[in-house]
Amino acid sequence: MASGFFAILDDIGALMDDIAVTSKLATKKTAGILGDDLAVNAEKATGFLSSREIPVLWAITKGSFINKLIILPIIFLLKWLYEPAINYILILGGFYLAYEGMEKIVEFLFHRDKTSGEVIAESTLEEEEVNSEKAKISSAIKTDFILSLEIVIIALGTALEKQHPLITQIISVSLVAIIATIGVYGLVALIVRMDDAGYFLQKKSHNKGFLNGLGHVLIKALPIVIKILGVVGTIALLMVSGGIFHHYIDPVHHWVSENVPANIPEQIPQFGLGVVFGLATVLVMTVGKKIFSLVKK
Repeated sequence: MASGFFAILDDIGALMDDIAVTSKLATKKTAGILGDDLAVNAEKATGFLSSREIPVLWAITKGSFINKLIILPIIFLLKWLYEPAINYILILGGFYLAYEGMEKIVEFLFHRDKTSGEVIAESTLEEEEVNSEKAKISSAIKTDFILSLEIVIIALGTALEKQHPLITQIISVSLVAIIATIGVYGLVALIVRMDDAGYFLQKKSHNKGFLNGLGHVLIKALPIVIKILGVVGTIALLMVSGGIFHHYIDPVHHWVSENVPANIPEQIPQFGLGVVFGLATVLVMTVGKKIFSLVKK
């Protein structure tokens, strides 16, 4: 009886050890995408009134957890039923990310001042639907879904490489997903509240000494950090989407392998792929919207 009990404990210990090792390896492999995730989400969580930053960030964080609750069972189910479907979903997500990134660049390059009619129409829409905040939260959660999907797939790939049993795969991948969400949105919260930390330090130091200077730097740095995150977040969207096309579309992967010199970092052709596919998607969407508006009339 006692030997059976200790055998169970030994099995549990071995399982926990496998989970810890697999989770650690998977977290290392997802480090790159987590960096992109941080840049993208930090950019999307900024630009709100100070009083709304934390509620908005909390809404996005809850959305991220829900995304992972949806993704995890679907991924394991598809792996069992029809594994290629995972790649197709990821590629569709890549098009969405490429479109988002390229749309920002096109809007920046070809921005025009809105007419008074457009401004009135927009402000009315914002009053009716609280458009700006809800739209940004929705966009952030959709983007997070694609990034979360890639994180889960990379983590699952690590678990499969080690040929662990299903229970180890499920727990390891779930742990990585939870750590990723807490880590990314925890850092985003610190970034968006930099100015509050600065004001706190100034108040604490009575506007004197080193702490006052540090507080001043934090307050002045926040707008610069937000602008940098806007640029980095857009680049990250295109790089992540390009990475998806590179790794999950065989003809694209072969073309890159044959035409891009091996000494060039893979991030460069991936960014290029994101730009090309993003432009194509923006063009298709623009033409589609025009046709839809004509048909609607």
